Formats: sequence, structure tokens, C-alpha cells
Amino acid sequence: MEMSTQSDFTENTSELKVPSTNRFPSNGIQSSYDLPVYGLENGDFYSLHIPAITCIFLSFVSVLAVIVASFKTRSMTFFSWTKSERLVVYLALCDGLFNISHALDHTQMIVTKNHVYPKELCTFYAFMLMEFVTAQNLMVSAVALNVFILIYFSKDLNFGKYDWRLLVYTFGIPCVGGTLAAIFDKLGPNGYSCYLDIVKGGVTIFFYTTAPLLAVLITNIILYGLTWKRIRSESRRLQNTLGQEVATKRAAIKAGKTMMLFVTVFFIQWWSLSLYGIWQLIAPVPLALFQLMTTFSNLGGVLNGIVYIIIRRRRAKAKPTKTTKMKKFQGIATNCDGVKDSTT
Repeated sequence: MEMSTQSDFTENTSELKVPSTNRFPSNGIQSSYDLPVYGLENGDFYSLHIPAITCIFLSFVSVLAVIVASFKTRSMTFFSWTKSERLVVYLALCDGLFNISHALDHTQMIVTKNHVYPKELCTFYAFMLMEFVTAQNLMVSAVALNVFILIYFSKDLNFGKYDWRLLVYTFGIPCVGGTLAAIFDKLGPNGYSCYLDIVKGGVTIFFYTTAPLLAVLITNIILYGLTWKRIRSESRRLQNTLGQEVATKRAAIKAGKTMMLFVTVFFIQWWSLSLYGIWQLIAPVPLALFQLMTTFSNLGGVLNGIVYIIIRRRRAKAKPTKTTKMKKFQGIATNCDGVKDSTT
């Protein structure tokens, strides 16, 4: 989207305009610090920040509840938990650290009615957002691939001892990306928070955020559809069949269904950001879509809490039948981590 003057950012009170990759040297605009804060001129400032802060607060409370409840109800060491139970904690930590940094930059902007200063502080907040938002996306993608392989090939992805492969993949990649963005001075204000500078980082925004998120979303949709189709067909086929091999398959299907919850939550949390990224490439973003994006993307902790509750209920429901079948099907647990609890 092309803009020629700085006034283009404030003249339209019903739409949020995002600059192109131009740096506007003729107007003296070298970074987003030279642009006005979104919403101050048209009265939308508080309608953008207050809902975001509210969603972040609810998300953080849910994160704390999930982490405390997870460790309180499990007496075993953490890495002996099922995959689904560990993933809940990993995603809760991502949400919690994301919530803290995002709440701080929103709060500072509300108090000062200005961009976040000093610049180094905004860079730190931006790095934190890049790290934990991207980590969530990569982790859920790993889950979707894990479920696909589990259901189609009856094999479980090996995350390594202490899940080191998963953790290096999900946290290492965004750490490298965020560090490079900071080194090349691409991090900064975007008008409503700290992330990628919309003047300096126009191309970076597309290739680091919009394009990867769309790729992850599309890939997850394909894997989700194929996996769910196989789960339904296998469930019908095994409905009235007995045997240890069948029991193992049923357990894998139940484990797959549980882990698919994380993929479903991913869609709910990030669909609006994907639409926002596409929309801003072709036209000014309506305020309503902007508010949807800030609402859903900041509710990750709440959505993760809902997944945790569902897992707990399924686990409690399965306990009576699990004890009666444990001896008969002792080999089930060796096929995939977490399948021994069938619903986790």
C-alpha cells in the first residue's frame, strides 16, 4: 500500500493505515517514531488499548492457573508427564511471557500517550513478542505434524530427552530471527505496540510475520483435515473390534484427538492476524478487523486454559476404564508417549 505524506496516517478516522516499505526521506520520516501513535487524533486510542489490556490480563490469569494446577495435580517429574500435559505448560509459558511484555508496552503507551521510550526498551519488548509468538506457532505446527504421523503411520515423533529437539526448534529459530532483526535495527514501534518498525521493517514484516504465519496456517489446515478424516474413518472401523492391536490404535486415536485441540486453538487465536496481514497488503485495515486481531491474538492463555480443562476432564473420565485394561494392554504405552492415558 502506497502513502505519500505523513498526514495520510491520520486523515481517515475510520481506518488504520499501515505504511509501505518506503522510508519517506523527503518528509523526514526515518522510523515509526516519526509517525503519530494510532488513535490519538481520531479518538480510537483507548478503544484499541483497553480491550487489548483486558484480554492480556485474562490470559495471564489463566496462564497462572494452568501452570499451578498442572504441577499441583501431578506428583511425577515433569518429563514423565504425557506429551499433551507438557505441551499445555510450554504453551502457557509462551503465553505468560508474551502477556508480560505486551502488557508493559501497552500500559506505557496508555500512560504516556506516546511511543515506548527509550528505544532500547521498545526493542526488548519487540524481541520478546517475536520470540514467544513465533515459538507458539512453531510448537503447534510440530504438534500437528506429530498427530498426522501418529494417526497415519502409528509412529510418534521423538522430541528427544527432555524435549530438547522440540525446545531448540521452537525457541531457537525465533531467537535467531529476533536477534538478526535487532542487529539490523528492524525492531521498534508499529503505532500501537512494540514489534517490527513499520517504516524500517516493511519487508521484514511480510517475510517474518505475514508469509510464515500464512504458511503455518495453511499447512496446519491441511494436516488437520487429513488427520481428522482418518480419525473418523478409523474410529468407525474399530468401533466393534477387539484385540491388543486394535486397542493400541484406539489409544493412538484418542491421543491424536486430544493433541488436535492445540491445533484448533491455534486457528482460533491467529486467524484474525492472518487476515490482517493479507488485508494490509492490499487496502487500509478497518478498525473492526484491527480490534478483532488484538482481541484474539491476546487470548492465547484463556484458550490454552480451555484445552487444559478438557484434557483434565477426559483424563478423569478415563481413569475407571484405564485400571481394568492396564494389565491386558501393557504394550500400548510403548507405541506413543501419552497414549497410555488414552485421552491425554
